Amino acid sequence: MDLIRDTALSLARTAIGLLFACHGAATLFGVLGGPHGGRAPEFAEWPGWWAAVIELGAGGLVMLGLATRAAALLCSGTMAYAYFVVHQPGGLFPMVNGGEAAALFSWSFLLLAVTGGGSWSLDALAARYRVSGRNDGLPPLPDASLIREG
Repeated sequence: MDLIRDTALSLARTAIGLLFACHGAATLFGVLGGPHGGRAPEFAEWPGWWAAVIELGAGGLVMLGLATRAAALLCSGTMAYAYFVVHQPGGLFPMVNGGEAAALFSWSFLLLAVTGGGSWSLDALAARYRVSGRNDGLPPLPDASLIREG
């Protein structure tokens, strides 16, 4: 992937993930303008609390570029659900039913699920680390088979 396209993808991923995580933080903790609808959902309340946890957690993962494809797919599905269950009954088009943000987030996250996080992501860093081995002067990682339970 060429440098400009990969840089743009990484910056877009970071911005989309940050904005999504901010929605979750606003809903759960009443920060950044507070929850949409005026009140924070009760613990484990369906679907508001669960959606906010996904927004905060998976949005944060997308922002960092960690498990990007899986987190973005979860975010995309969450926003598709929000669009079709919450917004679509209010009208066919997003401009009519207020679902522009849900539709844009859903399609943006689907794009990230397909393309991945880009070269400025923790996923890419981990892949380079695995391929190149440990040449950083640090002691070797312990072998998992040496760890005893008990």
